[in-house]
Amino acid sequence: MSTTEDIATIPTPSTSQNSSKNKWRSLGIEIGVGLVVALLLIFVVPEIFKATGQAFRVTMLGRFLALAIVALGIDLIWGYTGLLSLGHGVFFGLGGYALAMHLKLQFPPDATEKLPSFMPLYGITKLPALWEPFFSFEFTLLAIVLIPAIVGAILGYLVFRNRIRGVYFSILTQATTIIFFNFFNGQQQYINGTNGLTDFKTLFGYDINAPETQRVFYILTVVFLGLAYALCRWLTTGRFGRLLIALRDDENRARFSGYDPTGFKVLVFAISAMLAGIGGALFTPQTGIISPKSMDIGLSIEMVIWVAVGGRATLVGALIGAILVNFAKSLLSEQFPEIWLFFQGAMFLIVVMVLPDGLVGWFRTTGVLLFQRVFGGRPKVTYPSLELDPEVQNERQNLGD
Repeated sequence: MSTTEDIATIPTPSTSQNSSKNKWRSLGIEIGVGLVVALLLIFVVPEIFKATGQAFRVTMLGRFLALAIVALGIDLIWGYTGLLSLGHGVFFGLGGYALAMHLKLQFPPDATEKLPSFMPLYGITKLPALWEPFFSFEFTLLAIVLIPAIVGAILGYLVFRNRIRGVYFSILTQATTIIFFNFFNGQQQYINGTNGLTDFKTLFGYDINAPETQRVFYILTVVFLGLAYALCRWLTTGRFGRLLIALRDDENRARFSGYDPTGFKVLVFAISAMLAGIGGALFTPQTGIISPKSMDIGLSIEMVIWVAVGGRATLVGALIGAILVNFAKSLLSEQFPEIWLFFQGAMFLIVVMVLPDGLVGWFRTTGVLLFQRVFGGRPKVTYPSLELDPEVQNERQNLGD
């Protein structure tokens, strides 16, 4: 027999409509904030840097925003799916090399030899077949997206079908990084080995190093960062997002409920690899070089640190962490060239020991309470009817006395 309290908890059409309205209102606010931030990054921030005589930091910010795309992919698999990858530098490098190969094939109309400048040094007289498709810009775009995604899907399938997870998954991704690093490092004749691909000249006939061209790359990076965030936000909400969290928290229970974790994890890992490839492609022309060093273990570990600093399973935290850590790294190396690594290490230790949930996680809990305490305002309560109960108030008062 139902009691009055039980009846009161049954959702009514009005409460369902209110919930739907609140959801759309929150989505509208998030889209509005995202558009404002994008406009500020495109129009306001560059002008501020120019006004302060630091125009070079616009290109630097563009590189950091490209790295933030990679951080989003890592947060997608680590924060929401529980897969700690220490090998995303591989996918980052694959995307970077794909665009770099196209840029190296942009020869002047009067060029007599259609070969990248380093190949004749190693005795190469004919363009290798591997390079031929990269004359096409359309093929290059597909390669930037599909090659990292396919490699990620193959690696993920081989790992996840054997139910490998946890620290063993992290070790395997790290081993993959070593394999790719050594392979690319040894291809001196075909991709310039340790030196990497650099000295890019033109794209569509425009000087790639001109400020106007770099401005276009910066704007494209902002746009793709917004699209990447929208994709990750869409994937982590609704039923699919709840399933990812279920796989993270209790994979066996999800499997017993009728879901195949392998397929979902392969899909998410491939999307994450694709985002890393796009980030690498946008990073390369703004840096002017791509080399096997991008596939080094150190960079892959740094990528994880960005997400940890910002806050796992927040998406916004991944963006903040990538930009903040890289800016701090740049500024510290400028001010303290000899000891800046100690500052960086101390910063990471403080975040891990004092802010285990990252900056965004701290703000959502302690930060909000601190803000309310300083500026006033009533804290949000989970059960407002319980807070207004006379007996509860009386007991709280007695405890206070």
